[in-house]
Amino acid sequence: MDLAYSEEEEEFRAGLRKWLASVLPALPPRPDPRDWPARRAYDCGWQRGLYDAGYADVHWDASPTRRLIFLEEAERAGAPYVGANFVGLLHAGPTIAAEGTKAQRERWLPPVLRGDEVWCQGFSEPDAGSDLASLRTRAVRDGDAYVVTGQKIWTSHAEVADWCELLVRTDASAPRHRGITWLAMPMDATGITVRPLRTLAGSTEFAEVFLDEVRVPVENRIGEENDGWRVTMVTLSFERGTAFVGEVVACRRVLAGLARVARASGAWDDDVLRRRIGRLNAEFRALWRLTQWNVSEAEASGGVPGIGGSVFKLRYSHARQELYDTAAAVLGPDALDLGREWNLDRLSSLSYTIAAGTSQIQRDIVAERILGLPKGR
Repeated sequence: MDLAYSEEEEEFRAGLRKWLASVLPALPPRPDPRDWPARRAYDCGWQRGLYDAGYADVHWDASPTRRLIFLEEAERAGAPYVGANFVGLLHAGPTIAAEGTKAQRERWLPPVLRGDEVWCQGFSEPDAGSDLASLRTRAVRDGDAYVVTGQKIWTSHAEVADWCELLVRTDASAPRHRGITWLAMPMDATGITVRPLRTLAGSTEFAEVFLDEVRVPVENRIGEENDGWRVTMVTLSFERGTAFVGEVVACRRVLAGLARVARASGAWDDDVLRRRIGRLNAEFRALWRLTQWNVSEAEASGGVPGIGGSVFKLRYSHARQELYDTAAAVLGPDALDLGREWNLDRLSSLSYTIAAGTSQIQRDIVAERILGLPKGR
């Protein structure tokens, strides 16, 4: 494992840093974080700018190390994050790049890279969230199409999406982890009903999606029929392994800002608070090193992150919550003002021990696949 950057990688960093410095001052104001149609337009506009500048392919065509440099520099410069493009760029896109046919890669990857199409994630169901293998949405083969019926919940960005990475059960008689298939479903297909879910912060980036005999072409299947669980593990490896990389840098930036606010307000005189901030600084520095280790491992294995992503995701989820709890302690009564970005992020942080696999699931993965302990059930 080599955590040092090569001369070529440092040249890439310097060029990216120069480009960011030239374009960021000219960006329009960011829209209201609760206005997802406006955010889609803004996020896709930024993605198109990356595409035109030659940086759009970092999420799957570039090496994991170059991707790491891109995310680090973009976050440090205060560049827009992927936003509404999250699922397409960090989940579906890398999965199709790794598992799709040549025709599928040519169909779906360029529009995501250009910011022309947005994806949502249709994995969780009312009775199949962390226990994803118990999903019930069924797909029956009818000629050259699958007829899909069921319900999804916590479907990220469904109300502004063009496509959905969808898990369906194609063999009800197969064991739980088999008989599942990964489909690319067009969101304008007949039989789809989207019902937005409003979060504590007032945003609607999640939705319930009802599927009533929706026809999805067989050619939209990624991988073989009934091999969807394996393909899903590829998707989740990206979600847990590299999708949160930029957020680690963001948390370090928030922590530095928090220390400045504490000094200005006099809260820094509190010994307990200073220790909390110091411990969090060490925590996020360690998480960044773990990120570099995971990226280095992915580089050696062809670009797909390994199970070290579960170690990262487990600790990062709790560290993020601790960061914003500390922010609330520093802000005092201002922590109740939802007009402040930190407070919206604090509410969002509550979901991180559930999103992308609960902390309980991550502990099971670490225990079984890293420590070699017997399965609990």
